[in-house]
Amino acid sequence: MADGNGSTSSIVENFGAFFNGWLVRQERFLEQLVQALRSQDEEDIERRGDLIQEVLSHYDQYSAEKFKAAREQVLLFYSPPWLTSFEKAQLWVGGFKPFILFKILTNSVTEFTPEQEQAIERVKCETRKEERELTQASAAIQESLAALPLLNLVRRCGRAVDGEELELESAVRKLKEDMLRALESADKLRGSTVRKLLQTLSPVQTVKFLAASAEFHLAVRKWGLQKDQERAAT
Repeated sequence: MADGNGSTSSIVENFGAFFNGWLVRQERFLEQLVQALRSQDEEDIERRGDLIQEVLSHYDQYSAEKFKAAREQVLLFYSPPWLTSFEKAQLWVGGFKPFILFKILTNSVTEFTPEQEQAIERVKCETRKEERELTQASAAIQESLAALPLLNLVRRCGRAVDGEELELESAVRKLKEDMLRALESADKLRGSTVRKLLQTLSPVQTVKFLAASAEFHLAVRKWGLQKDQERAAT
């Protein structure tokens, strides 16, 4: 893992620009998903499969860019400056909590077969278990952060012997490695939960779920921007 090699300001600027462009494409995909649900045109119906793959590739692109930047400055992704205050408050290990997907699913798709209900319940149990384990791992990282010898060094008037400086560097490096592993594991869980759910859904159900997910994400973004603007105006 790169350790501070990437300039923080350049990563914030570059990934922030990518993220804003990604959101624009997200809005366009939402429009296409909604249109695919409304249209009775046979050509549009046949295109649903291609559209689903394009949307999933859109999310894969975000994950790939995120992890590439996180390898340079992982700390940024635990409190990303390109997100609003409201979005940051919803973060769980650098992203959304996987369990929110089940709420989005049940609010967007109302009719399931008994087999689908059983499959979704299995995925829910697996996700809950892995989410709990990652929450515990994240708590351990927070404890490690608090246990860094930094405060002890500061209390010594900012002076440290070589051994203490090496100890601090080693502790910080390990902490970043742990944070990157946790972020990667959380992103894998987010992605695997989506894939498992999609395996249980029909094409129409999948389009409904993807449209609702995009709508939720964009609504959270819009609300966060509005609240930040209101605070800045006061």
